[in-house]
Amino acid sequence: MYLTKEVKEEIFAKHGKGKTDTGTAEAQIALFTLRINHLTEHLKKNRKDFNTERSLVKLVGKRRALLDYLTKKDILRYRAIVKELGLRK
Repeated sequence: MYLTKEVKEEIFAKHGKGKTDTGTAEAQIALFTLRINHLTEHLKKNRKDFNTERSLVKLVGKRRALLDYLTKKDILRYRAIVKELGLRK
């Protein structure tokens, strides 16, 4: 499995306030980005998997909503997470 407890703790420690901090927008965006990248690779191999495609679209929407929230709340945090994760903006 690609998303183990240790991987989640590592993501939350790196992007959140600690390894148990699952609530900050940065930590959630980082976790969604990891899941989006995994689903994208899966869909490259299995292009007719429409349930996974729907899940991917929903995750992208959730991540976009969190990024929009950060834009309104604190533009510096938004710019930092986008640069750190290598998102296009």
